[in-house]
Amino acid sequence: MDANQLVEQLTQELLSKNPNLSVGKARTWIELLWSDFETTYAKAGYDYRGTEYTERIIRQWIDSYGTKIHEFAGRNPKYAHLLDASDEMLQ
Repeated sequence: MDANQLVEQLTQELLSKNPNLSVGKARTWIELLWSDFETTYAKAGYDYRGTEYTERIIRQWIDSYGTKIHEFAGRNPKYAHLLDASDEMLQ
């Protein structure tokens, strides 16, 4: 599975957990979580463990936090500007 297919699959999983998100916002969340995890993991000095490992972590986060993830953006300015109300893309 290529990266775009994987992001799309994870986006759909997040959408199934959280009906408050549009397709665009869900995809943005997946891309942000993916990027932040890999960046933080690398900065901590860990060896890269591949896309399968990152995918597993993102799935755990979707399961644990997916239903409330939309509430996080308003409290975190790092993400708020990326997930503003201007996204009108529907499922």
